[in-house]
Amino acid sequence: MAPADPPGPEPVAPLGVRLADRIRAEGPLGYADWVEACLYDPDAGFYAGGGSAGRRGDFLTSPEVGPLFGAVLARWLDDRWEALGRPEGFTVVEAAAGVGTLARTVLAAEPACLAAGRYVMVERSSTLRAAQPVGDGLASVADLSEVEPIGAGAVLANELLDNLAFDLLEHDGSAWRRVLVDIGDGGFVEVLGAEAEPPAAHSPVTRPASVAGARIPVQDEARRWVEAALDLVARGSVLVVDYASTTPAMADRPVDGWLRTYRDHERGGPPTDAPGSQDVTVEVAVDQLPAGAATCTQAELLRRHGIDDLVEAGRRLWEERAHLGDLEAMRARSRIAESEALLDPEGLGGFTVLEWTLGGAVGS
Repeated sequence: MAPADPPGPEPVAPLGVRLADRIRAEGPLGYADWVEACLYDPDAGFYAGGGSAGRRGDFLTSPEVGPLFGAVLARWLDDRWEALGRPEGFTVVEAAAGVGTLARTVLAAEPACLAAGRYVMVERSSTLRAAQPVGDGLASVADLSEVEPIGAGAVLANELLDNLAFDLLEHDGSAWRRVLVDIGDGGFVEVLGAEAEPPAAHSPVTRPASVAGARIPVQDEARRWVEAALDLVARGSVLVVDYASTTPAMADRPVDGWLRTYRDHERGGPPTDAPGSQDVTVEVAVDQLPAGAATCTQAELLRRHGIDDLVEAGRRLWEERAHLGDLEAMRARSRIAESEALLDPEGLGGFTVLEWTLGGAVGS
């Protein structure tokens, strides 16, 4: 008689069931714990379940618009490399690299700084890491802490900080209180917990101080990530691109204007709905991040580093090869549509770019 197959792993309970059990055992969850589980639970979080950027994903970011964004960033990287004196071993670290879309387009542009350098993709989702490109000069790790110190190079984070866990405070008319997630009659609900101080940089968030219902995020994870990135680079830049605001500005706006969910390219439900099934994202409070960053819009950065020249070259190539209708001609024509999306002041072009420079590097 053949031996029986060994038993398989125990099935993992749905995320909502496990979170409900945790709340019953420990009490209401802090918002950061809730967001962390909904996005990054290794078995059923949004990203473990295949949530991703891209036309076939749940939301569209600049790299998924097309290769133009990566081509311009390659120019920015070369600019930074030149400013540092063309050091050997220039290292580019891309955080939240997903399936490697930006890495592919940057490398396809063949920046001179990477001819003898390396490109490291950081992605915590094993599902997304499995789809990343591999090859010479490319590495992939799960966490920024796994990257060796960078003598000269750059750390890039495109739409990462908005996806890091954050706490939430609400003003009850007399004090700020933590927003927690509890179990209600019809599912998960938000409740107010103990009094809490707003982020230190904003202790004078005065305008909403007597407005019951005003809310602000507390983005300690985003601040810690930037601090870790700055510690990683001896000479070079840390570049962050995201939709951003300030803590006082968010206190003055309805919370659903800056705390959003997405699923299948549509706005999702409340953040307490169907844990693990939707992206949870928050505008980045720039004033809660380390000081010293130069700031501009994405449109300004791209124009500064030659997007208009690349689009004009594409336009000329399309006019020359339109009668052929080949792949080269189609790619050239697509630059026009890509640039319109990337420069749109009401969309991606209006995103905030923050650049911290280290070791004598010069940002622009």
